[in-house]
This record gives sequence, C-alpha cells and structure tokens, in this order.
Amino acid sequence: MKIQIDTQKRTKEIFDLFGIFFEDLNHAADGGLYAQLVQNPNFEFLPIDRWDYHNLYAWEKIGGDDAVAIEVLKDNPPIPQNPHYVKITGKRGTGIRNLGYAGGMVIDKSDTYDIFFYAKGNTRVKVALEGQNKNPLCEKVFEITSDWKKYTHKFSPHTSCDSATLAVYLEDDGEACLDAVYLFPNDTFEGLPIRNDLAQALLELKPKFMRFPGGCLVHDGSLEDTARDSMYRWKNTIGPVEFRPARRNNWQYNQTLGLGFYEYFVLSEKIGAKPLPVLPAAYNPHRMLALPLDQLKPYIDDCLDLIEFANGDTSTPWGRKRAELGHPEPFNLEYLAIGNEEVGDEFFERYAYFHKAIKEKYPEIKIINSSGPFNSGSEYEKGYKSAYENGSDLIDEHYYCSPTWFLANMHRYDNFDPNGPKVFLGEYASWGNEVYNAVVEAAYMTHLQNAPVVALACYAPLFCNVNYINWQPDLIWFDKNRVVKTANYYVQKLFSVFQGDYVADVKKEGFETPRQKKKI
Repeated sequence: MKIQIDTQKRTKEIFDLFGIFFEDLNHAADGGLYAQLVQNPNFEFLPIDRWDYHNLYAWEKIGGDDAVAIEVLKDNPPIPQNPHYVKITGKRGTGIRNLGYAGGMVIDKSDTYDIFFYAKGNTRVKVALEGQNKNPLCEKVFEITSDWKKYTHKFSPHTSCDSATLAVYLEDDGEACLDAVYLFPNDTFEGLPIRNDLAQALLELKPKFMRFPGGCLVHDGSLEDTARDSMYRWKNTIGPVEFRPARRNNWQYNQTLGLGFYEYFVLSEKIGAKPLPVLPAAYNPHRMLALPLDQLKPYIDDCLDLIEFANGDTSTPWGRKRAELGHPEPFNLEYLAIGNEEVGDEFFERYAYFHKAIKEKYPEIKIINSSGPFNSGSEYEKGYKSAYENGSDLIDEHYYCSPTWFLANMHRYDNFDPNGPKVFLGEYASWGNEVYNAVVEAAYMTHLQNAPVVALACYAPLFCNVNYINWQPDLIWFDKNRVVKTANYYVQKLFSVFQGDYVADVKKEGFETPRQKKKI
C-alpha cells in the first residue's frame, strides 16, 4: 500500500467552514459581552420590553420619602432618541443608586473606570462606586449647571468588590436631573467596549466567520423604524452609545444597542473572523407583518448602505461614516444574509427584490437565503425553491435535534446537488451540554467537512449568562466574573482551529477492496 501527498498541489480550496453566531439572547450582550456596567442607563426600560420593567428598573432611591422625591420626566431631554430622564429633589445626602446586573458590578482595584452622564440642576452631585455596606470605593463631586451638560471622569477604586453599586448623591439641598449614566472598565478587549474574558474565549476558537446580530432578534418587531418595538435596523446601532435608541429585545428584555454593527465588524476583525451580518427583509413571520412590495426601498437601501459602510472607500457617504467612527480601512464584507428562519410566501416574494437589487450593485457579495427553522418540510422546500429560482449563493439551514437524530443523519448532505446553492448551517446543536452531546456533534461535523455542498456552519447559541437563561444548551456559560467552556465548546475549538485552508493532492495505491466471490 502507498499514499503520496503533494502539499504543493491544491485540489480544492476549503470554504470558511466553521465559525460562530452571536445573538443577544441569554443576556449575551447587555450584562455579558458588552462591558458597560450600569443596567438601564437611559431610564428606558419599559413594560413593552418585559412585563415587570419600568423606567426605574435596577435603580433605587437613596433616602426616605420625606427626604427625597424621584420623578421620571421626558420634557426637553438631552437625548431625544431616549427621552426619559430622572429628576431628584431632596436634601443633602439623598439620591439614586444603580444596582448593576445580577447582584452588582465587578470592580477591580487594578483597573480604572470611565464614567459619563448628563446632568443639570441647582446643586452639586457626588458620584460614587460603593462596595459592601455602601462604603465608597471611589467618588467624585461634580459642579453642575442649570443647562444639560455631559460630565466625564476616570475612577481609580482603592478596593476590589464583586457586588458594587453606582450611587449619585445630592451634595446640597436642591434638585438635579440625570440621564445616560454609563460606566466602562478600561480593561477591555482590544480597546472595544467588550468584556475581555468572553472575547478571549471567542479568539481561542479561531472562527472563520461571525454571524450577527441574530437570530429572531433581527426580524421580530414592528415595521416602523422609529417604533419602540421596531425590528432590528442597523443604522440605529452606530454612533455615540447614548444616542442609540433603546429597543425591545424579542427575548423579553431591553436592548441598549451598546454593541452595534460597528462593534460587531471590529470584533470580527480582531478575532480573525469574516463578518456575516443578517438583515431583515421587511417581514416579520412571528406576527405575519409584511411591508407592501412598493414600500421595500428603505429596507433594501439598508442592505446596500451596509455594504457601502463595510466596503466603500472614504469618498462614499457610508464609507466616510465608517472612517469617522475610527476605521478608514474597509471591512471586506463577503457575505450578507437576508432574513432568519423565514417561513411564508411573503418572505420569498420579498427576498427576490432584495437579491436582485444587491446583485445588480454588488455582484461579488454572496447572498444567503433562508430555509426556515426546520430540517425538512414544506417551508424548508420553499426555501430551496427560492434559492434555485433566484440564484442564491447559500441557503441558511437551522435545526436543534436529539443526539439520535444527528447520528441517524450523518450522511444528510452526501446527495445534495453540488451545483446548487451551498449550505450554510447557521444554527444547530444537539439537545444538551453533556460530553455525549459533544461527541455526537463531533461525529456530525466530520460529515460536514466531507460534504462538498456545506460551505459554512456555526453552533448556536453562543453565550448564556447563568442569571438570565432564555435558551439552552449553549456553547459558553458565564456570570459576571467567570466563564465556563462546555464540552461542546472544545469540540468546536478542535474543528475550528484545525479546519485547514485547502485539500492537498493525494494519490494512493493498494487500497482497492478485493472482490468477494459469490456464494452458490
């Protein structure tokens, strides 16, 4: 027997096979990857986000009712996109306190913390990071004026604490108005507002691509751009964080949008992954809302403008905007997905308009169609029919199944049409985080590697905050200062780190199977 491998001769390139998928569910962004520590910083938590939310959620009054009054107002706000703010009227030493996420903020004395807030009033205010028993870890007194102004400071705490709070006190009897209170550690990932340990877990995976920002988060919402519960519109997610309009998250909490498309693009670049954004197609399958065909232009323009934002030179409007945000070089976007887990004829009718407009202006962009949330059935077949009719480059499949299903379907893609759209397995997992689940997924991934039709695949979901569980299993579990990598994570890492770039030429001799004599 003889095997001859010629590493200088490439028989085919390997696709960007194994990547990651980030969606803000399980508080993966706010209270997770997004490093900002104040919960409800703009006083914009509302019942439309979750039934028990209100403007002062995660805030508490400092002082009794006879000493201080807290009002939520929205007349003449400093930030019209997030109009609510608070007015504190009281005696010296009263005020308001933010409790952070899940038992308080993690403050490290070896780090520094940047705070900013907007304020006006007739009294000085003291801002303090407080530890156990409300003892100050650091504090600063600000002289405020009768007009709205943004105040900033860098805190250097003298003690560490994993249950800290942020308090704002009146330093004199009087009143002060407060809005947009943000607190960021300086020890973040590559200068981004991103928690270091969680980003390091992504970096170690060496993913070839990163799909973002969803997920059902993308297409669930109203069709009105300015509505409080609008579906995801990427242009709302760039620029100063306090001016990004808070939105309902379909996973029953609030999105501050502190992690927006610019941050996602830069994060992808920093971890060596190609960006793979997902945009809505003016259709919400959860509520069966569809924008009329003659009104699709704003949504189609969002797609075209995003490509210009990612790839355009600085002479273009959106390329210039990217440069203004700090990244004059293009992000080299290759992939764009239209829709997520779409079902219904309304989507496929609209998809054709998006596909045509994008290909006419940017023929090099690989467009990803949707086959719905199931691994088979009528909606799945509609997705493939649409992909063939429109010439989609890839089609997005999603399925969460038992280990038994994965074992029974190892050869699922062996007989797919090699000349049709490539498969993007955009969400998959076996139901569990046990070692057995990980081994089954590993076995399945060997067949993904060997199937020429499979171009991309990513496990889902990626993150879960143990204090805010929407969905499980998940790849990485965490709390406010710890990270747990599952057995599934290590399988993904094994395949992702060693997935290779191309197939070398292989010649073999002596491996022919002897012909068996027929028995008479």
